[in-house]
Amino acid sequence: MPQLRIALAQVNATVGDLQGNASLVVEWTRKAREGGAHLAVFPEMVLTGYPVEDLAIRTSFARASAEALEALASSLEASGLGDIAAVVGYLEHDSVGPRNAVAVLHGGRVVARQCKHHLPNYGVFDERRYFKPGSSLDIVRINGVEVGMVICEDLWQDGGPITALGDAGVDLVVSPNASPYERNKDDQRLPLVARRAAEAHAPLAYCNLVGGQDELVFDGDSLVVSADGQLVGRAPQFVEHLMFVDFEVPGDREYEQGQIGDFYVRRVFLSDAIPAYEPLPAPRVFEPLADEAEVWHALVTGLRDYVHKNGFRTVVLGLSGGIDSAVVASLAVDALGADAVYGVSMPSSYSSEHSRSDASDMAVRTGLHFTTEPIGEMVSTYVSQLELTGLAEENIQARCRGMLLMALSNQHGHLVLATGNKSELAVGYSTIYGDAVGGYAPIKDVLKTLVWDLARWRNAEAEKRGETPPIPENSISKPPSAELRPGQVDSDSLPDYEVLDRLLDDYVHCDRGYDDLLAAGHEPALVDRVLRMVDKAEYKRRQYPPGTKISNKAFGRDRRLPITNGWREG
Repeated sequence: MPQLRIALAQVNATVGDLQGNASLVVEWTRKAREGGAHLAVFPEMVLTGYPVEDLAIRTSFARASAEALEALASSLEASGLGDIAAVVGYLEHDSVGPRNAVAVLHGGRVVARQCKHHLPNYGVFDERRYFKPGSSLDIVRINGVEVGMVICEDLWQDGGPITALGDAGVDLVVSPNASPYERNKDDQRLPLVARRAAEAHAPLAYCNLVGGQDELVFDGDSLVVSADGQLVGRAPQFVEHLMFVDFEVPGDREYEQGQIGDFYVRRVFLSDAIPAYEPLPAPRVFEPLADEAEVWHALVTGLRDYVHKNGFRTVVLGLSGGIDSAVVASLAVDALGADAVYGVSMPSSYSSEHSRSDASDMAVRTGLHFTTEPIGEMVSTYVSQLELTGLAEENIQARCRGMLLMALSNQHGHLVLATGNKSELAVGYSTIYGDAVGGYAPIKDVLKTLVWDLARWRNAEAEKRGETPPIPENSISKPPSAELRPGQVDSDSLPDYEVLDRLLDDYVHCDRGYDDLLAAGHEPALVDRVLRMVDKAEYKRRQYPPGTKISNKAFGRDRRLPITNGWREG
């Protein structure tokens, strides 16, 4: 019969909002208690939010985090939740320095603490800049079950705490995580968690954060596996969720404490075995989302949380009738509701009739607010006064549009959404202070070919539900164009997007050099041309708004190259 019921609380925390996050822990601990749980497990650094970046080295914030943890323990007790143990991630600061830590709260007290050992320093992570590693492990006895803890990267790296827990002997391992989303990452998690469970000789419960934080988005996808690696339960992606699991242990384990390998293992007693109780049905195993659905939900989640967590209520964007603005508008409507989205058509003398009609059609399909603000007179004033021609005349159109959107933002409090995609951003096919203006760029990390795939997927999903597809078919099928001069199309300046995106995937995502790109089958002239465009555009990317990361290497936190850079491939 079961001896321990745990609840994995996959929740959406906000960086820096100690009071709000503490209230979140109380709320979800109450739900866990109402479901009969004896142990509630929350994600990594749930009390502070993640990542806290330089807040970690600010003494006032570290002090406030410590005080908030003690206050949370008291609040749980005062709320009648003192009999349930809560595993809560927080920022610790001791005599050594800041630490990424987890605490067990029970009976109004902090009964156990443990600090992260492996500190990731790759991709989006800078934890060695902020934290000091831990070298002790607290194993807590709850209802006669010996529960060990590992924090995020301690699970992802070989050796370390998992090996020590396996040698010390535990009945269950819980793993608070703040593991950011990227495409297909859910395919890595289950094999990893199953492998670590086998190393620990115990079931493993992996609880991940959900929600958006600046350019990062966390997808949840929390997991529970048995000691032999079998999937027991899986939470859905991109939503808050509480997953209950009952555990029964054999009772014939040998347990040790003291120095084990590189770690000092301490055992903390909370409660002995309780009488048998009626078990719950096995938890549901939610299937991971298909690729386009997963990316769409990630983009919606990232946009929604960026808007709401930063205090905005509405967004505004330029609706050109093209595929990029149509996809961004559709994402915004899904994230915020049509009434919070304002689309503006800003035709110039070069704008085609179908661009105007496609923008209007998009607004009708989604129900967003729509206005038309012609820019012809504004452009004429600049062109005539400054005698602009060629590229300067083209770019002043984009800059008039950017200025118009920012004026509407100032007047009405909208957040401006930039609509550029990753392919354009990679090769510098954007106008600084023009189409690059804005507070957030939802498809900044989405290659152009994927933009089309997402549009087709979103329309197909609407048709399945008997709804009007949000994106006009003409926006998907027509050749893309900036429409800054007569008859202009993107292919005048860029390779075919299918060809371009394959090369960008190898150069940007895989960091392949010139010879490797040629060996991969890319044409030498194309490689020369595209790499030169990518390298020259670094200064533009530095000035582009933040946007949701979905790839293994997004511009910004993942890919950090000098602007002034004499190195060239080839």
